Amino acid sequence: MQGGVVINVAWDDGADRTLGLPFYASAGAAGADLRANFPQDARGGVTLAPGARALVPTGLRIAVPDGFEVQIRPRSGLALKHGITLPNSPGTIDSDYRGPLGVIVINAGEAPFHIAHGDRIAQMVVAPVLRAKFACVETLEQSARGDGGFGSTGVE
Repeated sequence: MQGGVVINVAWDDGADRTLGLPFYASAGAAGADLRANFPQDARGGVTLAPGARALVPTGLRIAVPDGFEVQIRPRSGLALKHGITLPNSPGTIDSDYRGPLGVIVINAGEAPFHIAHGDRIAQMVVAPVLRAKFACVETLEQSARGDGGFGSTGVE
């Protein structure tokens, strides 16, 4: 296993611990899968109508080390097969956040979609963070692209 970054994980009160911690589904996976972990009174899950969104609990809280972030990303299979994605993708979990880890899920598909307790709903990627310093200047260096906006590179 490459890396060595440790993400400390704690369970929310009432979380179903039998679902386990986030996990990498294959040896080359960049993202660790997150599961829906509904409270005891909502273990039937949630059904999202087309266009609807919901905050799906994972039952987890995490402590991301200083100098890193956790990015929450959609699962490609859910996006392709059902139109299930994350509207704020990638979502960022900052190193100083200690609250419940929830995933905002939206149904961009054409049919209702049910998220059951224990379903894999997203993936989390641990990434280093570089903090910039911002300097106000009178002019910017010129570049080949200049101030061209969306689609201005001519590459399709």
